[in-house]
Amino acid sequence: MTTIQLEKMSEHVGTEMLGLDLNNLTDGDVAAIKAELAARGLVVFRDQQIDEQGHIDFARKIGPIVVNNYFPENGKFPEIAEVRKAETQLANIGGGWHTDHSYDQIPAMGSILVARELPPVGGDTLFSSMAAAYESLSDGLKATLETLRAVHTADHIYGPQGFLSNSDQGADLKGRELKTHAVHPLVIRHPDTGQKLLYVNSAFTTHIEGWSRDESLALLNYLYSVGMQDEFQCRLKWQPGTVAMWDNRSTWHYALNDYHGHRRLMHRITIDGVPIH
Repeated sequence: MTTIQLEKMSEHVGTEMLGLDLNNLTDGDVAAIKAELAARGLVVFRDQQIDEQGHIDFARKIGPIVVNNYFPENGKFPEIAEVRKAETQLANIGGGWHTDHSYDQIPAMGSILVARELPPVGGDTLFSSMAAAYESLSDGLKATLETLRAVHTADHIYGPQGFLSNSDQGADLKGRELKTHAVHPLVIRHPDTGQKLLYVNSAFTTHIEGWSRDESLALLNYLYSVGMQDEFQCRLKWQPGTVAMWDNRSTWHYALNDYHGHRRLMHRITIDGVPIH
């Protein structure tokens, strides 16, 4: 097994795993990566020389690949979705707190993002720990949340009238005709660690099952404010050769849109998940 140096990115979320070459991993290396991901929600690798096939090969060591239904594909490698913003575009993908694929019946386990083209400044990504957010709540609120389930959908984002579909990103997107609807508990247990996690997000959670939209927002907006607290976050500054992998069950993320006039291209592979409860 490779000698790996671990550097925490913040108290609650994120670890830089130094000393690894993602093109040449031992079984022990892969096990260490999976364990750190489960424990910290985000792992980051620097100075990687990894091409598209290498990206796919690494992803398959983590788990089965899921092809995203909305993002444009990389022409030669359908497993890879392109998260891109051109110099002339104003909207970006992921520009708000969210967790990927919560609108699926079985949400994706994680995502692996490779930096391909970066702006000269800006374009950082924020991450927040939903384990820490949950643990900060009172025992009474925790008990209440554990009795509730919430509805998730992507239709208001990617559907014909969706926010991104009608932005200057819309021409690049696909899947407008798809309908999504999933119901998940507000509190889930991490499948690997057993840690309890807050599982709602402001992008895809629409309401609490059995509650009106207004009733739901009173509680959901409070939970969002908890999840967005600075103390639960870390900030990833992308560099050439940076690869990041995050756990969609235990984290939110937010792609900052502060680089207008510059191009940013990221390659993303999504890893299949397991039922959550």
